[in-house]
Amino acid sequence: MSDDQTTLDLSRDETALALTLTVVQHHTGYSPEQLSPEAEFEADLGIDSIVLLEIHSDLMGRCNCAGGSLDGIRSIRDLTRQLLERLGAAPLPELAAQPAPSGAADLVDTLLNAAQEAPTEDVRPVAPQDTRTMRDFADLPSRDLFHKAREFSAFYQAQRAQGYYWYGMPLETPCQNRAVIFDEVAGRPREFLMFASNNYLGLANDPRVLEAIRDAATRYGATNTGCRLIGGSNILHKELETKLSLLKGTEDSIVFPSGYSANLGTISALCSQRDMVFTDAINHMSIQDGCKLSGASRKIYQHSIASLERTLERSADAEGGRLIVTDGVFSMHGDIVDLPRLVELARKYDAKVLVDDAHSTGVLGKTGSGTSEHFGMKGQVDLELGTFSKTLAGVGGFVAARAEVVEYLRFYANSYVFAATIPAHVAAGLIMSIELMMTEPQRLATLWRNIDHLKSRLLRAGFDLGETQSAILPVVIGDDRKTLELGRAVRSRGMFCQTVVFPGVAVGDARLRISVTSEHTLEDLDLAAQILIESAKEVGIGVDD
Repeated sequence: MSDDQTTLDLSRDETALALTLTVVQHHTGYSPEQLSPEAEFEADLGIDSIVLLEIHSDLMGRCNCAGGSLDGIRSIRDLTRQLLERLGAAPLPELAAQPAPSGAADLVDTLLNAAQEAPTEDVRPVAPQDTRTMRDFADLPSRDLFHKAREFSAFYQAQRAQGYYWYGMPLETPCQNRAVIFDEVAGRPREFLMFASNNYLGLANDPRVLEAIRDAATRYGATNTGCRLIGGSNILHKELETKLSLLKGTEDSIVFPSGYSANLGTISALCSQRDMVFTDAINHMSIQDGCKLSGASRKIYQHSIASLERTLERSADAEGGRLIVTDGVFSMHGDIVDLPRLVELARKYDAKVLVDDAHSTGVLGKTGSGTSEHFGMKGQVDLELGTFSKTLAGVGGFVAARAEVVEYLRFYANSYVFAATIPAHVAAGLIMSIELMMTEPQRLATLWRNIDHLKSRLLRAGFDLGETQSAILPVVIGDDRKTLELGRAVRSRGMFCQTVVFPGVAVGDARLRISVTSEHTLEDLDLAAQILIESAKEVGIGVDD
């Protein structure tokens, strides 16, 4: 290769890298000095798969080589390498007619301005065997902001008509071990074995909970008339917060309008641009959004304690506070965080810990208190967060912590300060639910009998249940299409459970998500196992009887 050719190739590589860096900067807000070619999107920059998809689509579209997979793309250098591979001999945007730029930033601005805009496409007809996934609609380049909505609508309606997507179908009865759901595709109600409910201890339909709600609604009215700081606090809110503190073994607690808003408000109140927040790659989206909203440097570690340790070590000398955020039970996988080791690392690297107990409260621990009780570490976690919409049979969220931290959140968590909270009658139902959970331990015992019974049946049949240790049993399939086919076959036999594809999990990690409750009978569980086995055989998944 000649010296001239070598110089040309280096210039091409540098130009492609400059373009990649600026597209990343555009989508993330990082300054140029914060980006390096070797920076990893998740571990170093806190860029999740959805934002990376947007960056990838934008970059490839600007160079008229749309497409390509995210597989193997970990760093900015990897993305640049794929861009060059997809371009082949095709030129990068032409600069010859442009004035010489004064610096690197000007160079890339010229490149971006010279690049052709991605054309606006007409809505394509959806083929019967459409191989696209929901991820393909997260970012479609077009000048028309609603282009992606039209494309997705055509895709979704076709999938729904074929029985693959069955989201949002309305219940016509209480959500118990069996429930009637109106099938909007078939146009008729159908009874199902219900395995998509988070009513883990069956409290949502307990007559004493319902009576407490009715009495409080009559006494206090339908709703609050303001936020908690201005006219919206009720004596039942205070009583509920006391009950939660006793349940979690903390000094105080605070009630939010939802579990989602609890994560948004808490993380964004405690962390700012000078701080760092470490989040598991498969944490609930409310955690990830809270981390983004905070403006803190977000470090996403892979789903292991070893990855967390490496990420903490790389950032050991950084200034500012540190917060490690994790699910207690991971909502789509069912496994439990290794809390003892996580807390050990937090102490070593001077970090605080927030555990989201959404699927742990009422499930883990001797009394159902949650993840910390499960590990004998009650009172050793800095912040324990949860939701009322699962075991506790209501709506809303909470954080339990030291009194001074809770007091700070009451004035600096925007999703608490500037929002009306749960109505008093909902608080009354929650208070009763906590009392029943604590005084009727047989509910928890029955739940775990049911979990063990169905789990053992499915494992003997050869299903992949991942590393679950909770009431969530994931039937891991991987392929989106095969998973959708299995979900349709299961529903046709009268069992309802969640078919989870992107964005609930990554593309290629699709699964059915089965939620076990204390209300299920052994007959329900045996029938569910048989339905899953028959359905798997129908769609070509190898299992045993």
